[in-house]
Amino acid sequence: MTRSIRFALGLIAFAALSLAFAGCANRSPESKDGSGAAGKNSRAITVKGSDTMVILGQRWAEEYMKANPGTMVQVTGGGSGTGIAALLNGTTDIAESSRPMKEQERADFKAKYGKDIVEVRVALDGLGVYVNQANPLKEIAIPQVRDIYLGKITDWKDVGGAPGRIVLYGRENNSGTYEYFKEHVLEKQDFAAKTQTLSGTAAVINAVGQDKNAIGYGGIAYAKEVKVLAIKKDPSSPAIAPEMANVENGTYPISRYLYWYLPGEPTGETKKLVDWVESSTGQGVVKDVGYFPIR
Repeated sequence: MTRSIRFALGLIAFAALSLAFAGCANRSPESKDGSGAAGKNSRAITVKGSDTMVILGQRWAEEYMKANPGTMVQVTGGGSGTGIAALLNGTTDIAESSRPMKEQERADFKAKYGKDIVEVRVALDGLGVYVNQANPLKEIAIPQVRDIYLGKITDWKDVGGAPGRIVLYGRENNSGTYEYFKEHVLEKQDFAAKTQTLSGTAAVINAVGQDKNAIGYGGIAYAKEVKVLAIKKDPSSPAIAPEMANVENGTYPISRYLYWYLPGEPTGETKKLVDWVESSTGQGVVKDVGYFPIR
């Protein structure tokens, strides 16, 4: 073997050894500390769930990471049910939910992990009823909304609007918004078969914004390029505008808490994040995004 060939082989071996050491040095440990999906050495906090809350969750993450360099907060949607399922499966640190956890879900978690779910109320939200901006209607009573989504009212003229067939848009059944609307507006009755279900509130907004005969529902904070109707508890009640003051004082008839759920008492970086979200700074973000602070 010539000297030049031996030299080249030596360089190749040295390069391979260097890459191996670099890989070992850069590999993050994947140990868990028992407080969630993120390992205590990685400082990554995962937040998953409600599509209603995803904008708020992302803004919280952005602002928190600015104030805490080196901490990673990863936020994804998919629906409240998806987030809660991820919490039960141990694949997220925090589940965002626009509905309260069910007792069976809590029981399943305790049976699996031997501890209780921790609930944190992080914001208030008003549920808006959306119509196209060309729709002349300004207000509607909850019983009328119910009859529309049950298929009993099918023409806008029957609720004071211009004549035209009502086109229904709603959320998929893994959505906390879907469950809240079904329980509190439809009184647990089934949606009309003609209701077109969409994967997120943004998709409902987009559909209603493009169809003059459409109706949809979702968080008030999403209401861009559509009209949000004032809501009457019943036909004889005053119409209440979907505004912050009315949600906060309890007069707006379809409002709700938004939640974070955690797999036990938070510790470490997760606790710091929860404390920050509950602080005046975190609650200021709630207001900036268009939701309603709880304190």
